[in-house]
Amino acid sequence: MLPDGTASAHLGVGARAGVAVDEVLSLVGAVLREAGLTRAAVRSLATLDARAAEPGVAGAAAELGIPVRACTAEELAAVPVPHPSALPLAATGTASVAEAAALLAAGGGASAVLLVPKRRTRRVTCALAASAPFRPNEDAPGVRLLPPTHGYIAGEPGSPPTIPTPHTTAAMDMHLHTDAHDLRHHGDAEVRDEKLIDLAVNVRTNTPPDWLRERIADSLTGLAAYPDGRAARAAVAERHDLPSSRVLLTAGAAEAFVLIARALPVRRPVVVHPQFTEPEAALRDVGHEVGRVLLREEDGFRLDPAAVPEDADLVVIGNPTNPTSVLHPAASIAALARPWRTLVVDEAFLDAVPGERESLAGRTDVPGLVVLRSLTKTWGLAGLRIGYVLADPATIAALERTQPLWPVSTPALVAAEACMTRAALAEAEHAAHRIGVERAHLLAGLAEFDEVRTVPGAEGPFVLLRIDGADAIRERLRSLGFAARRGDTFPGLDRNWLRIAVRDRATTNRFLQALDQALLMEG
Repeated sequence: MLPDGTASAHLGVGARAGVAVDEVLSLVGAVLREAGLTRAAVRSLATLDARAAEPGVAGAAAELGIPVRACTAEELAAVPVPHPSALPLAATGTASVAEAAALLAAGGGASAVLLVPKRRTRRVTCALAASAPFRPNEDAPGVRLLPPTHGYIAGEPGSPPTIPTPHTTAAMDMHLHTDAHDLRHHGDAEVRDEKLIDLAVNVRTNTPPDWLRERIADSLTGLAAYPDGRAARAAVAERHDLPSSRVLLTAGAAEAFVLIARALPVRRPVVVHPQFTEPEAALRDVGHEVGRVLLREEDGFRLDPAAVPEDADLVVIGNPTNPTSVLHPAASIAALARPWRTLVVDEAFLDAVPGERESLAGRTDVPGLVVLRSLTKTWGLAGLRIGYVLADPATIAALERTQPLWPVSTPALVAAEACMTRAALAEAEHAAHRIGVERAHLLAGLAEFDEVRTVPGAEGPFVLLRIDGADAIRERLRSLGFAARRGDTFPGLDRNWLRIAVRDRATTNRFLQALDQALLMEG
């Protein structure tokens, strides 16, 4: 039985000619297990009319004891699907036979909800839908659905300022509840305890450089004294042409998100996704209800400032954004600023962009601006934990009061000061250019695969790519010795996305060979 007491689940199946009954039933069983349902809950199996009489499809329906609904291509094409694919669109006119058929069998329109998105094997795809929406905030098998007021954009006519407004064209998460994603999953989990070639973590390889290791090692002679951050703070301030009162050193940029969540008075925080999930997790940990603005694949995951609700008093966005690798124009981000709003810009990867184009670090003319920087990615200091915040003095003071005493260790302070020198900045700039060259090589290799679609205009030290069934591909890559970052823990993405770190050419070539093998294993 479904959670609302009505057993009204409907299967949608897409199949190739000659598919076997056993293959259809095997995938159906996996989908039902994912939804937490039994065969008794299923009321129909819907498919393209050209496949309705296929022995494998008809035989599976007979085994399940349910009727086959034959849907015309025109009927299926009229049903919007949340996980479109190019191949079925070209072949049948719908971007997913399985999802469109399931939703159509479940009644279509607002009365149908997708319980399990399309899953696939070599010759069949399957999705599961329900014929009635669940009550808001009620657990459903497989997914949890949002109340209809969760999605909103700014300026919708007639909307009370404190109530989010549904908007069909807004880039908002209308399918998954805010806790449906594992916000605490990070790339290091993909490589922990296993010897894999690491494409999941965005720390630059062969770092820290020898000169930085030596500076850090030399600092160990001073561990008996309490850390003194004044020199490092002054160095960061000079690097950005700011007074020290506008700088706060932190144990990595991640600590800054916790400080922001705890120290600043916030009523309606909004996080622009897909992006690094720690800001939302930190806000939720202190009891905030966090709104999400989801940037859309069809827009290239690029920011539309109008999508951010006007009443949001804290907005968080990454630039370049992790995991999409999109570099938003500084003007678009600055357009989000309001006198009553805190605008948090995560620039953890900005030093990997040549010339640090579109950076807002050092700007003092943008009201409420808080810029976060990390030294862990470019310099290979993830284990040392060092980053910093740039903001107006009052905000810095509020964040600093929330920090524990001596939050940044002496070795980390020494590293921060060393990374602010002209020689270090020149080295980082050279590395950024090198990353651009290697990223272009990676993208060119990925373009050779018909099954792979990458987010255009990548500017970070990583790329985001979409492959149908990417979660299975990721497991096959692991068996071949490569760790890739799963995408489904990022709000706005699903199991069909992977993030790949940019590496040297030899490593990239080996990865491309492994990807080719993984795709062949699938098909």
